[in-house]
Amino acid sequence: MPGTRKLGKTSAQRNAMLRQQVTDLLDLGRMETTITRAKEIAPMAEKMISLGKKKDLASYRQALAFITREDVAKKVFDEIAPKYAERNGGYTRITRIGVRRGDAAEVAVIELV
Repeated sequence: MPGTRKLGKTSAQRNAMLRQQVTDLLDLGRMETTITRAKEIAPMAEKMISLGKKKDLASYRQALAFITREDVAKKVFDEIAPKYAERNGGYTRITRIGVRRGDAAEVAVIELV
């Protein structure tokens, strides 16, 4: 599921980090991270919302296999997905907000539209 960016981590570390960030984004609706991470998170979050729109047991189990917390998966299926029922994709927005002071990495806000 993840794209091609390695993000300076091994594949297991990278997958765990991206799963957690997608879970946090779906839980809070908005998060601040680097631009490259945001670009990796966006398609995964959109996939989880698309699974939520299907509303069947198989898609719920697929979402549970990726999302790290069961209450967030339930929230996706009960609250978030119905909100986007009429929308065909484009559930997230990435906005650049500048550079981080410590390491000058470009920072962005990723949020649910």
